[in-house]
Amino acid sequence: MRGIRMFRSIQIKLIMMVLLLILIAVQLIGVYFISTMKTSLINSFTSNLNTQANLLTLYLSAPSLPSDNKETGTQAVTEEKLGTLVSGFFSISGAEIQVLDAAGKVLATSKSSQQTYIGRKNTSLLVSRALQGVRDNEEEIIDEDNTRKKVIAKPVFSNGKIVGAIYIVASMSELYQTMEGINQIFVSATLIALGLTAVLGVLLAGTITSPIKALTRQATAVAEGRFDERVPVFGKDEIGQLSIAFNDMTDRLSDALSVNEEEKEKLASILSNMSDGVLATDEVGKVIVTNRRAKTMLGISELKDGATLSEALGIEKEPIAEALQGKESSLLLERELEEQAEDLVFRVTLTPIRRRDKGVAGVIAVLQDVTEAEKLEQSRREFVANVSHELRTPLTTIKSYAEALDDGALDEPPLADRFVGVIRSETERMIRLVTDLLHLSRFDSRRNQLRQQKVDLTEMLEEVVDRFSFQLRQKAITVSVKVEDRQQNAWLDRDGIDQVLDNLVSNAIKYTLDGGSIDISARSHESGQLAIAIKDTGIGIPKKDLQRIFERFYRVDKARSRNMGGTGLGLSIAREIVRAHGGAIAIDSDMNVGTVVTVLLPIVPEGSESA
Repeated sequence: MRGIRMFRSIQIKLIMMVLLLILIAVQLIGVYFISTMKTSLINSFTSNLNTQANLLTLYLSAPSLPSDNKETGTQAVTEEKLGTLVSGFFSISGAEIQVLDAAGKVLATSKSSQQTYIGRKNTSLLVSRALQGVRDNEEEIIDEDNTRKKVIAKPVFSNGKIVGAIYIVASMSELYQTMEGINQIFVSATLIALGLTAVLGVLLAGTITSPIKALTRQATAVAEGRFDERVPVFGKDEIGQLSIAFNDMTDRLSDALSVNEEEKEKLASILSNMSDGVLATDEVGKVIVTNRRAKTMLGISELKDGATLSEALGIEKEPIAEALQGKESSLLLERELEEQAEDLVFRVTLTPIRRRDKGVAGVIAVLQDVTEAEKLEQSRREFVANVSHELRTPLTTIKSYAEALDDGALDEPPLADRFVGVIRSETERMIRLVTDLLHLSRFDSRRNQLRQQKVDLTEMLEEVVDRFSFQLRQKAITVSVKVEDRQQNAWLDRDGIDQVLDNLVSNAIKYTLDGGSIDISARSHESGQLAIAIKDTGIGIPKKDLQRIFERFYRVDKARSRNMGGTGLGLSIAREIVRAHGGAIAIDSDMNVGTVVTVLLPIVPEGSESA
C-alpha cells in the first residue's frame, strides 16, 4: 500500500515519465544502432571473406590443381604446395580453408588438425552448388560448440572449366564478441544515463512539486479556516502565477467569509432579539431554524430533531402544504402557557421561501404576539359598549320623563317637580361621566400636566375627611388619620391627589357597612417612597376581580355601583393620576374583612424643581 501511495506522488510520476521516455528513446536508438552495426560488421566480414576467397580462386585458377592424368609424385608435390598456400593465405584467424578438386575431394586444408580430411569427399550442399558453377554460395551455421560460423564455397575455373572449388569456414565469434561488448557498453551507458536522469529528474521535479506541495498545504490550511498563511512564489512561470492567484483567492475568500460570518452573526442577533418569533423549514416542512422568542411563545425549550412546522405550531398540515406550494397565508392561534395567567394570542404568517430556478425551498413562519392588541381591541369594544350603555340609560330616562312632562305631567306641580329632579339627576350623572372621560382622554394624550407644590400631608388628609363628614355621620363610620412624624410634607399635585383620595375614600364609605371604620395613614415605605394607605372594614373585593379592578367601566357589582352613582371610571382615573406622579397604586382585599388601597408616590426632595 505504501508503494502504491508513493506512485501517486506527482514527483514520482514526473521522474518515471522522464525515465520511461529516455529509456524508450535509448532503446529505439540502441536497437537501430546495434542492428545497423551488426549488419555493417557482418557485411564487412562477409565482404572481406569473399574478397579473399575470390583472390584464392583466381590464384588457383592457374593450372595448379592436380588432374587425373598426372603422375602420383607430381600430385603429391601439388598438394603440398596447396597446403602451404592455404595455410598462410588467409588473414582471418581461425578460418578453415579446404581446396577441393572437381570431384569434391579435399586436396588441402589450412588446419593441421584436419589433415585426415585430405582425400575425402566434402558432401556439403554449398560444395555441390559451387562444383555446378554457382558462384554465390554462403551460409551461417552453428557448430557443435555453439559457435556461429560463416561458410563460403566458390568454384575454381581454369580455361572456362570447373577444375575444383574452395570451401571456407570462418568463425564469427570475434564479431559477436565485439557486438556483445558494444551491447554491454550501450547497456552501461543507458543505466548511467538513466541514473543521471533520475537524479536530475528529482532535482527538476522538485522545482515543480515544491510549489504544488506548498499550494496543497495552503489549500488544507484554507479548508481548516486558517487564512493567514501564504503560498511562496518561486518564479513568474505558470506555477508562480497560480501561487499568486491562489494567494489572491485566499484573501478574497477570507474577506468573503468574514463578511458572511458578520452577516450570520447579525442575522442570529436579529433573530435572537426579535420581538416576533421566527421558524424556518426546509422544502419538506421540517424546522431548521428557530429563534428564542418563538420557543417562548410556543412554550417549548427545544424542538426534537425532524419536527415539522405543523407539529411545532400544533396546527393542521394543510396551511403548511399550501405555503410549500407558494401560497402565503395568515392565521390566529391561542396558546395557554403554564407560567402565564392568561392565554397568549399570536398571529402566524406563513411565507414561502423561493430560490432561483428551484421553486419553493421552504417556509418562514413569523409569530407576532397580538395578545395586547387583542386585549386593547376587546377593551375598545367594551369601552364603546360601556360608554354607549352609560349614556343610553340616562338619556332614555331623560327622554321618558321629558315626554311625560310634555304629555301633561307639567300641569301637575308635584309630579312635574319630581320628574324635573330625575332629569336633573340623570343630567348630572352624564356630566360626571363626560368629565371622567375627558380626564382619561387628557391622561391618554399626555396633555395633563402636574402642578406640584409643597403639601402638608396631615392637613390634606384631614380635609378629605371633612369633605365626607356628612356621609360618615350618616353611616356612623369612624375615621382615623395618622401621619408619620418625619413625613409631614411632600411635593405633590394637590388637586390630582385630592381627586385620588376622594375617589378612594368615597369607595371605602360606599362599601363599608354602618358602624365600620376607615384608617388613613401616610408613612415612608421600605422602597423609599411615600405610602398613603386607606384601610376599611368593608365587604371586600373577590380575588378574581382584583386584577381587573382598575379597568375602565369595570364594576364588581354592576347594579349596585350604578345605583350608587358611580361611573366605573374612578379607579382608572386614580391610577392614571398616580402614574403621572411616577408612582403606583395597589389593592389588597379579603371578602367580608376589608380592603387596603396603598398609593406609592416618589418623594421629591425639598428645594428641587417642581414639575
